Amino acid sequence: MSRPLAAITDPRFTPKDRRSGIERFFLGLINDERDLPFIWLSIQMTVTILPAAALLYAPGLFRWWMAPLYWALVFLVFIDRYMLMLHNTSHRKLFKRRYKLLNQWIPLVIGPFCGQSPWTYEVHHITMHHAEGNLPDDLSSTMGYQRDSLLDWLKYFFRFFLFIMPEMAVYQLRKKRYSVLRKMLVGEVGFIALCVGLSFVNLGATLTVFVIPFVAIRVLMMAGNWGQHAFVDPDEPDNDYKSSITCINGRYNRRCFNDGYHISHHLVANRHWTDHVAELEDNVDAYRENDAIIFEEIDFFLVWLLLMTKRYDMLADRFVELREEPRSKDEIIALFKRRLAKVSPEELAAHSQRARR
Repeated sequence: MSRPLAAITDPRFTPKDRRSGIERFFLGLINDERDLPFIWLSIQMTVTILPAAALLYAPGLFRWWMAPLYWALVFLVFIDRYMLMLHNTSHRKLFKRRYKLLNQWIPLVIGPFCGQSPWTYEVHHITMHHAEGNLPDDLSSTMGYQRDSLLDWLKYFFRFFLFIMPEMAVYQLRKKRYSVLRKMLVGEVGFIALCVGLSFVNLGATLTVFVIPFVAIRVLMMAGNWGQHAFVDPDEPDNDYKSSITCINGRYNRRCFNDGYHISHHLVANRHWTDHVAELEDNVDAYRENDAIIFEEIDFFLVWLLLMTKRYDMLADRFVELREEPRSKDEIIALFKRRLAKVSPEELAAHSQRARR
């Protein structure tokens, strides 16, 4: 059965009356005290992942049994939190203007060890995805795919993996954003050059530290984006309440800075991650009126997995019913299937033309 909207347990900000000396030091460097967790996460990653990666490059040391241990550190401990730290600090700069060089630490220094080529995520996400909002001109739009089809997801992923850079280059040229294009190319080409160069130093370590995480993170990003934008109302694809979803009360939100609130994020892209809970509570009537899809105790990646396995029943069990008259499970599944349907090329073209006006 679906669920009513329960008390939300996801993170909120609680001001502290007293701060330690080290906290006061970093608070003097950053723009928003609510982002102090990003400082601790950056430090943790810097003192663990970077030395571990360097160790794999020690002459004669690398053995393939070391690779799973390194991946366990990166993927099980840090990479989900890193991605959402990168996401939030791309939208809202972490360090104050006078310390702006420090803003490069997360994308430029830590990023490559998490499979992220420097700056390409920011360029794609900020200047393209949010600008186009999953509509047809969004190069990562899900609208043209049947969103409960594994075959369609594979088409979606391989198009992104193989062609996103040339497509992004054309997009930025069309928008005449030459400095943005240059930033993206420096990050992507520089990362590839780094991998090629280090392969001659130690191929096994380079595959372990850079190449395999690069492939893995792009799989994860495309699965996540698919889950975030799987349910699209074909009549109102530009309505953020009806082209995104929200996931509440899950471990993912507690680890990953309330990333489950994707509707709230698309409504106001630079909304602070600690404000999402209050936004939903204060505007629940708008979510109800727009028949927004909210799930409880699951995340975007599980949404993606349940769609790929067509487990609509499990999704319906996690669906948060906002209406006063609860729907049956069959009615909820019918809502899902309507919003999962592929939008035809003719409809895509019409939506694209309207969006450009």
